[in-house]
Amino acid sequence: MSWLSNFVRPKIRALVARPDVPENLWDKCPSCEQMIFHRDLEAQLNVCPHCEHHMAIAPERRLAALFDDGAFQQIELPAVPADPLKFRDSRRYSERLRDAQAATGRADALVVVHGQLGGRPAVACAFDFAFMGGSMGLAVGEAFIAAARLAVLKRAPLVVFPATGGARMQEGILSLMQMPRTTVAVGEVREAGLPYIVVLTNPTTGGVTASLAMLGDITLAEPGALIGFAGPRVIESTIRQRLPEGFQRAEYLLEHGMVDAVVHRRELRAVLIRVIGLLTDPLPRAEVVDLVERGIDMPERAPEPAPGAADPGDAQT
Repeated sequence: MSWLSNFVRPKIRALVARPDVPENLWDKCPSCEQMIFHRDLEAQLNVCPHCEHHMAIAPERRLAALFDDGAFQQIELPAVPADPLKFRDSRRYSERLRDAQAATGRADALVVVHGQLGGRPAVACAFDFAFMGGSMGLAVGEAFIAAARLAVLKRAPLVVFPATGGARMQEGILSLMQMPRTTVAVGEVREAGLPYIVVLTNPTTGGVTASLAMLGDITLAEPGALIGFAGPRVIESTIRQRLPEGFQRAEYLLEHGMVDAVVHRRELRAVLIRVIGLLTDPLPRAEVVDLVERGIDMPERAPEPAPGAADPGDAQT
């Protein structure tokens, strides 16, 4: 009996048992509902290969695809009070913060880095929607100000990737005060003569839209991104009217002049390099060509009139 149970039965079970397959090998597109192998999805930068739907992407992966050779340095963000209002709803705000920090591995919803973009220095900051909906509180405000000052210090453009639900309600008025503070920080970047570029991602709403997200010298957007202050359902329930098809989506805003271009995620790096090059070096150096040596005849210029002489064109007939 021991021979059957110890040897024969395990062999039979090994032959007929189904192998254990990890559950995270496949992802489902929320738009077309097609199943995508996780490695294929990573190679496509979290863009569905079937319908081109742009899914959420972690800030580190987004920034690695942006900078030269995927290399960048993340800065340490200023420390702020964790729970300034001692807020509590169904749970304590401090507990929600600890859970978000444990789930994402970051201190708050904004990541600030610097590196080389097309051979030029650049500073970038990206929101993480997985951290409490990318909401903006004291920590995000201080992080954005640090990014703006780093850009001024390095004489580098500032590129921002919002992905947010707006202000963080658990911090009340302190969260709302980050709107004017980030606006002033954008002004510091502009006063230094540096480009401020915003890439709107899905979703960009609330107080972030009403401040730093709509102040870009150049405003780009990812395809299909939801962009607005209040959500479509809130607007429909307020005005009691049906909204136009695609309202508040990136393509709709492009048609109405709210954004400058809708750019696919795969093409974003090349577009940013070109835009930054045009803004930081609008008059690139050109080779001096001797037209006479190349046999190109130049039209003769009329002699300039002597100072004080009357212009013949001024004479009346």
